[in-house]
Amino acid sequence: MVFYDPTGERFGIPTYPFKFAPDGYATLRQLHARNLRPGGQSVAAQLMWRRGKRVAYLYRIDLALPKRTATAAQLAALDKANRAKRVCPACDQLKPYQIPRRTGACLDCTPGGVS
Repeated sequence: MVFYDPTGERFGIPTYPFKFAPDGYATLRQLHARNLRPGGQSVAAQLMWRRGKRVAYLYRIDLALPKRTATAAQLAALDKANRAKRVCPACDQLKPYQIPRRTGACLDCTPGGVS
């Protein structure tokens, strides 16, 4: 086990091989799946694999905080921004998809279709 360094002597922080993280630690994705966020804590440990080219940082679960919920104003702003991405500037119609940035117009207004 090349990357087994629970004391952090070789890599600066405790390091474990892929799939060998001890209980009580989680990656960002695992925290988000539990509706948690790091909450300002620094990285507690790391996973390493593929000859050290791949790294996943681990956070302590007991120090994690609940995710913040968006306010009504924030949700309204996101809805407005997403809606603006679906309005074609050429024909001014609301489409059920985002207007491709490559063409700058909806599929109906793009000459010759999308290439």
